[in-house]
Amino acid sequence: MPESPHTAPHFDINGDAPIRTDVSAIERQQILAVAEVGHGDPDVIGLWYGESDLATPRFICDAAAAAMRSGDTFYSVKRGVPELRRTLADYCSALYDRPIDIERISATASGMSAIIMCLQLLVNKGDNVIVVSPVWPNAQSGVRMMGGEPRFVTLDSTPTGFHLDLEKIYAAVDDRTKAIFVNSPNNPTGWVMPSAQQAELLDFCRKKGVWIIADEVYARMVYEGKAAPSFLEHMVPNDPVLVVNSFSKSWAMTGWRIGWLVHPPSIGDVLGNVVEFNYSCIPPFLQKAAIVAVDQGEEFIAEMNAHCRLGRDILEQRLPGMNRISGYQTPAASFYAFFRIDGGEDTLATAQDIVRKAKLGIAPGSAFGPGAEGWYRLCFAQSPDRISAAMDRLEAYLSA
Repeated sequence: MPESPHTAPHFDINGDAPIRTDVSAIERQQILAVAEVGHGDPDVIGLWYGESDLATPRFICDAAAAAMRSGDTFYSVKRGVPELRRTLADYCSALYDRPIDIERISATASGMSAIIMCLQLLVNKGDNVIVVSPVWPNAQSGVRMMGGEPRFVTLDSTPTGFHLDLEKIYAAVDDRTKAIFVNSPNNPTGWVMPSAQQAELLDFCRKKGVWIIADEVYARMVYEGKAAPSFLEHMVPNDPVLVVNSFSKSWAMTGWRIGWLVHPPSIGDVLGNVVEFNYSCIPPFLQKAAIVAVDQGEEFIAEMNAHCRLGRDILEQRLPGMNRISGYQTPAASFYAFFRIDGGEDTLATAQDIVRKAKLGIAPGSAFGPGAEGWYRLCFAQSPDRISAAMDRLEAYLSA
């Protein structure tokens, strides 16, 4: 049959017009691969993603709605309106008892956007980034997307928890190393980098001319004290450190996609250009809500931490005694349980099987890179009833 004049010719996107191999070679996100098994099933308790079941507080939503009603819906300043940047500068200054000038603050369209822009600023093709692992998978994929090489330095798992050997980092650095990526408090392990190690690593990076990208989005999700140790407590303004933060976790704003970056003031203009080429600006009504979140949100942050502590307490009572469970240590921060399932070394297949048979969603360790093989992550930022039901289902599955 002759081809219709309106029929498109066969087109091979990998041959005729290929996309960049640095992008096409990135592995599919394995947490998503588990979640898709249970997608649309209302009976599944999904604890695979890193978010609470608490909704964004009403006072934050009202601030965004009021800003929209008032017409605050036009283009905005690339690095964030001055009111938001000043609010964040004052917040960081008070939290860490260090002066943080407004010129060191840029608001971003999520913590993930901040990480990608850090990599766009720093990484050329063939460069490498040292990544402390296990770690949230998107960071390492971002390095690969830029044509860089993630070099993993794994945390040591011990009977007292996870620990970082800085000598491993130092040995991994070479003349193509552009940055060291450290996520503390850590997703998925709950590990917290001690302040003394932060100071030591910063001194090393100053001498070597290597950047630190510090993912501190779980900074307020701690169970002792007001905040986890931060590189901000050791930095001077022009140190080679980029500190990433987000409204997603402590303010229950995962769907809002807004965060911020603390950086040397000297790169502010260049960072503004990078913002322009990525998303132009953050919607101004979201920025107004973020200001209110910081100014009025301390009570809610305490509520969120108490909510997570309840979930953690239930896990403490149930998880360690279950058949086939090992390796669990009480997390000092974040809202994740990290544990092994004996006989479940293929974590992706096992996590998918748990969804199908137990109607429970947990994240496979294989998503989090080296050091997470055979491990699983579960988000306990949930109501007591939901966590208890999840434990019932996991216990039944493991005993079958």
